[in-house]
Amino acid sequence: MKTQFVRSSFLALALACAAGVARAQEGVATQQQSSQTTADVRPSEARVPLAQAAVAYDVEGHEALNGRLRTQALAGSVDAPVRDARLVVESRSPVFYNYVAGWATFYGEDGVRCGEGLWKLEALAPAEQVEVDTPGLRLTCTPATWRIVATTLLTRTGDVAKPREQAAPPPAETGDKSSSAAAQPSAAGAGVTTGTANTTGAAGAANVPPLEINVNGKTVPIQLGNPLEIQVGKERVRIVVQPAP
Repeated sequence: MKTQFVRSSFLALALACAAGVARAQEGVATQQQSSQTTADVRPSEARVPLAQAAVAYDVEGHEALNGRLRTQALAGSVDAPVRDARLVVESRSPVFYNYVAGWATFYGEDGVRCGEGLWKLEALAPAEQVEVDTPGLRLTCTPATWRIVATTLLTRTGDVAKPREQAAPPPAETGDKSSSAAAQPSAAGAGVTTGTANTTGAAGAANVPPLEINVNGKTVPIQLGNPLEIQVGKERVRIVVQPAP
């Protein structure tokens, strides 16, 4: 009888531990899913009439690109689809882009998407406008609205690092001039050390060979510290290549 009671107690304890572990794993999974959902704060790109400019946003929700259609005669059908359309992409970002890619999607009067084309370009400066085409487009209707979405925004390392820089705090104001004078050599020494570290970092970056990432046979150039945005299924993923500490 006593042995049966002990076995029942151990069984109840094991079930309680298993339930606790399951709840903990569920909580961690929920938290990870929530963090992944909120990581991309950009608003959804709005559909606009064909004569109106469309706006694309970066991963932080800032206006990155502006696009307007250059091809106005867009009247396709299932039997005779439109195979290409040209548009003008304008940079609205204050940073320089080494590589930009995205989608132009078209919608009929009923709101159903009837065509999409992938566009891409290299070396886009702030406020610069570039005309691109959409190879692979298969437009099967006469669209009423359209929009653009940026899937890849590759910037320079310097432009990425600048927003993260923090200014040094101002020195404390004291009435003792001798302590202020004594602090000046220390500051000078710190400046020399910082300069040496920056020189070493620049030399290390110069020794890094050109890097690229291959996604399903498509090669995209990358650099250390540059964010790379790609579309994985229905989710936009931001990848940053950086040296290990």
